[in-house]
Amino acid sequence: MQVKVINRSKHALPEYKSAGAAGLDLYADLDEPVTLQPFERQLIPTGLYIELPEGYEAQIRSRSGLALKHGVSVLNAPGTIDSDYRGEIKVILINLSNEPFTVNDGERIAQMVVAKYEKIGLQPTDKLTDTERDQGGFGSSGV
Repeated sequence: MQVKVINRSKHALPEYKSAGAAGLDLYADLDEPVTLQPFERQLIPTGLYIELPEGYEAQIRSRSGLALKHGVSVLNAPGTIDSDYRGEIKVILINLSNEPFTVNDGERIAQMVVAKYEKIGLQPTDKLTDTERDQGGFGSSGV
C-alpha cells in the first residue's frame, strides 16, 4: 500500500529498519535540543504529514531501546492517527526515569505502525452471552 506523505522535516522519510519490521522509525524535527526532566512530557514534532486510506490508522508506539535504556516512552501509546487527520505528526514523549534526557534533532523517537481497523455498530441489550471467564479481569486468569 502506498501512503501519501509531505516531509517538511530536515530528514529523510522514515523507513523500515529490517525486512520483518512492523514499524517505521520517526525522527525528531527540532531547531534545538529538548531536555525532558524526570517525569516531564513534551510534544516532539516530526515534520511529517500523511494521508491514510479510510479504514486504516497509524499507531505511534514507543521505541524499545529508548524505553529500556533511558526510561523514555510515548505517553499515550499507542497514539492513533486517524485517516482524516492532515496535521503534522507529533509525538508525546515522557521521561519516566530519574535522570534528564535530551532529545536531539534527527533522533529516532518513536515508531509508526499502520493498521487496518473495522468500524462497529453498538447494539443495545440487557444481557451479554455468558463465558467461562465471564467478568473476571485484572489478573483473574492467573499469574
